[in-house]
Amino acid sequence: MVVLRREIGDVLRDARQRQGRTLREVSSAARVSLGYLSEVERGQKEASSELLGSICEALDVPLSLVLREVSDRIAVAEGLLIPDTVPVDLASALGGQDGTWVRPRPELAPIG
Repeated sequence: MVVLRREIGDVLRDARQRQGRTLREVSSAARVSLGYLSEVERGQKEASSELLGSICEALDVPLSLVLREVSDRIAVAEGLLIPDTVPVDLASALGGQDGTWVRPRPELAPIG
């Protein structure tokens, strides 16, 4: 069974480690205790939306990208196909062409 808090924690930890930052650095920037951030990353604590926002801000990663990555991971665990495109109307509103996603996501590595 997929546990949402574990997926969120994994995505946050991956983002922090890719930046080469320590728990101490991020916890200080997010104004959350080191122990609590560690528990969130290990999926032992549920982060409130406010806390999740603070952690994302400290990591300089948009919350929407974290949630997108979590959603993608859950979809994979459920055996669903994750499209590499977005609907044409949304892509055109975002400046995309032919329905392709044009905004790079260097903060979060692709899964799978």
